[in-house]
Parts: sequence; structure tokens; C-alpha cells
Amino acid sequence: MVDKVFQVAIHDLRRKGPGDFETILGKAQLKVSATVIRVVNELYSLYANKASKAHGRFSEDVENYPAQTYISDFQKDEYKGFADLTKKLMATLTTQARRKAGATGGHVLFAHIERDASVYLMVAIINDKLGALLTNDLDIADVQHLDLDGFRFAGRVNITAWLEDADRYIGFLKGKGDVAEYFKEFLGCDTTVQDLQDTKTLIQALEKFADPARGVVKDKHEFLQRAYEICERHVRDGAPLDFETFANELYPDKPDELAKALGDPDLALGDGFVPNRRSLRALVRFKAKTSVWSVEFDRAALASGKIVYDPDKKTITLKELPDELVEELERERERE
Repeated sequence: MVDKVFQVAIHDLRRKGPGDFETILGKAQLKVSATVIRVVNELYSLYANKASKAHGRFSEDVENYPAQTYISDFQKDEYKGFADLTKKLMATLTTQARRKAGATGGHVLFAHIERDASVYLMVAIINDKLGALLTNDLDIADVQHLDLDGFRFAGRVNITAWLEDADRYIGFLKGKGDVAEYFKEFLGCDTTVQDLQDTKTLIQALEKFADPARGVVKDKHEFLQRAYEICERHVRDGAPLDFETFANELYPDKPDELAKALGDPDLALGDGFVPNRRSLRALVRFKAKTSVWSVEFDRAALASGKIVYDPDKKTITLKELPDELVEELERERERE
């Protein structure tokens, strides 16, 4: 859910023929009615719940990817000129659609919104769907309505994070293949993959999902061990992760819940990367070091009781010490 809907406009991207599109401008700005707010909230929630997203930042090539210039002017003008912004963005979207095979048209919704004290520009392409309506005289008639569930292209720019020079502040649905490329290029998004950071974020998301306090995962150790095995296989094969496939394999009982957690747009975590092997070990191994000692052990040691953690005393007890270590400790004790 969004906290506030400031401005909304809807224009049309219409296909004229193979590889040719035109822009049909709608109202400069829609009245922010209860219906408009409901549609924006539903689109935002649907976008947030989809797992397969890509994230990045604006390309430095402002000449070929001018969206950032338009959004910057919009922000500097204290978010006035929304009609001019959406008109210019529609021209950019039309240009990119003409360049990409497989691009489709539709109703293009622009929403200037706020969520969690951050200002966003959200864009979604929606199509119509044929439905049925029961008339006053109890007859059935055809009716066209927005197919919110079936939208394929959507993205958002976190303007607040952009101004704070965050690493990633643009997100968009990846879709299958390269069909969504024109939408990425319309936003001018550079999706440079950062396998190391993405792997760390993935681990944090999995640990949060498996937290016993949530009561979702029955066995946290088994869940994370299985996650490690799947990711390790992707490392060996050099195969990028697909979150929907990953969720189906790791959590087949309720894969949609896991996919939703991994696709949380606030994580700015996109799939399509090969996990970093070194970082991946954090899923199954604990490691710590001070100036006088260091310790490293697998999560399986906790699960089997060979290592016991006391949360009250903040201590760990090691069991089944190897004979060599026992002998060394005994000799040291005798010297005291």
C-alpha cells in the first residue's frame, strides 16, 4: 500500500503496425478519487508481489536515455509540471517501443506517490480485458475493464533514494526473455549486476523468511541448508537464479510466499545473478574472530547439538572435541 497518491495520468501507447507505435495523450491529470487511489494501490501491491525484477540506477548516457533529465526537472520544480513530464516520457516510451521486437502497447499509467517517506514515480502498462456485466433488467452485457492482474510491464523510480545517491533506486519487472528491454531503456536504467552484494541481500532475505518467530518455516536449519545446496548448484553450473523457480524448489508448499519475500521491492534485489560462492557460505556457516580467538562452524553443528548456544549467557559450548585438541589442552593444564 502507498501512503499518498499525489498525481496520476493515463495515456495510450497504440500499435499502428509492425514496429510502429503512436502516442495518444489522455487527461493532463486525473482527479485523485477513491477509485484512482484503489487502482494505484492494487497496481503497487501486484508489482511488489512479483518476484522477477531487475534493479539499477540511471545510465550516464542522458542523451540517449533522457528520462532522468525529465524526472530531475520535475523534482527541481517542486513536482509541478506533471503533465509535461508524462508527455515527454510517453515520447521516450514510444521511441523505445519502436526499436524492440515484441514490444506491445496499452494504457500507460503514471503515478506520483509517496511510501515510507520516499517519493516515487511509478509507471505501468495495462491492457483491457473483456468481462461481463449484469444489467438492471438482469441481462448480461459485455464490458471492457482494466486487466490489473495481467499487466506485464511496470517500474518505479525512488526519487528520494536517487537524490540521496543510493546504489539502486530504479526497479522494473523483468518478464521473460528480452521483451521488457524497451521498458528498461525507456527508464534509462543501468542494471549492472553486483553478485557479491546481491548474494548477501539474498541471504538476509532467506534468514528473515526462515526466522522461527514468523512461524512460516518449520526447520530453519534444513531450509537454509537446502537453499545453500540449490545456490551452490547454480554456482557450479554458472546458471543465474530465477526467483520463481528457486522458490518452487526450495519451498514447494507455499512458493508464492517465498517469491513474494524475495521480490520485495524495498530490498532492491533482482534475480538473474549467479550467487557469489564465498558469500554463500554464510548460509550454512558461522564465523567470528577477536584479538585472542577465532571460531568457525557449520549450522549443522547447532542443529545436531554438537555446539550449544546459550542466549542468556551469550556463550557457546563445543562438544565432541577432537582427540588432538583434548590432548593439547590436557598438557597445557598440567603445566599450570
